[in-house]
Amino acid sequence: MQQATDTSRIRVAVITGGTMGIGRATAVAFARAGWSVAVLARGEERLRSTEAELKALGVAALCLPVDVADAAAVEAASTLIEEELGPVEAWVNNAMATVVSPAQDITPEEYLRVTEVTYLGQVFGTLAALRLMRKRGKGAIVQVSSGLGVRAAPLQSAYCGAKAAVGGFTDSVRSELLHENSRITLTTVYLPAVNTPQFRRTRNHTGLAQNAPDPVYDPRLCADAILHAVRSPKREVWVGRSTVQMVLAQAVVPGFADRKAAEMWDAQLDPSMPPPDPKGNLFDVDADDPGIDGPFTDRTQPQRGEFVTSQARELLTAGVAVVALLGVAALLAPAAWAAKHVPMPHRTPHRPSFLRRTRW
Repeated sequence: MQQATDTSRIRVAVITGGTMGIGRATAVAFARAGWSVAVLARGEERLRSTEAELKALGVAALCLPVDVADAAAVEAASTLIEEELGPVEAWVNNAMATVVSPAQDITPEEYLRVTEVTYLGQVFGTLAALRLMRKRGKGAIVQVSSGLGVRAAPLQSAYCGAKAAVGGFTDSVRSELLHENSRITLTTVYLPAVNTPQFRRTRNHTGLAQNAPDPVYDPRLCADAILHAVRSPKREVWVGRSTVQMVLAQAVVPGFADRKAAEMWDAQLDPSMPPPDPKGNLFDVDADDPGIDGPFTDRTQPQRGEFVTSQARELLTAGVAVVALLGVAALLAPAAWAAKHVPMPHRTPHRPSFLRRTRW
């Protein structure tokens, strides 16, 4: 049995959607760091497999069958977790669902389901976490988002809309916590294309399998960024250079970003094969255990600490502002010196009126 590290004090983390891909990698990362881990997800087989993997790392684990779109089920699970494992210190909202399709081919029921899981699942998870954490006045909540939540792409309207909604909700709640002077933190982690099994399990109306555009990143890098967001909370974390590029392009040149996104239509589809399961796992979960990695291992970037926090952005912004001010000062300095040393034009001394001569 491989023993977990850093077990001087038991800490409890909750991971939604924690039985495959990024969620599973995150659950393992927390377990390796010595945390007790609770996982909320669908699929009995993968729940049992995940629980066994976590316990093999020497930590307490509890994997519960919960659909995050069910607010009552999330609340009930949060109560059970504290009874079984102890006070929750970290809650990671990772569960998601999507449909790959042109917007007009997505049904209202599909839009509703994607929104319930990807957006409302994070809302319900956040509210459950706050109910627990407010009793102690501290805790860390992490929203797992995507670069697509800032810079949307074609064929992803349901998912992009839901992730964008997560950003608005999170910013609002964060401002409320600041108003309360709360020590509870809220961090949003924005992810790039990641090698996860979800690409072969997404509902797909295009007739072609979903592809992950380059660069493709390792789920374990994302897990490291999420764990970092709990250990050292920042407002935002961006994983991968492609995410940073998307955020910058949307902020600075959104029209150009629109045109570049339009070019991503074909990059998201694999012309060599049809979707393995066009219905996907949107409503029903497969009875298997897909694990962490997806079908793009041969193209996956080597794992390394390639993520940037909002603190780095603020420092960069401050640095750019200082350089800009110094540049302006340098431009103005010669003009100011010249103005100071230019001789004044000759002027006739002013005389009181009684000294002036009057001509008759």
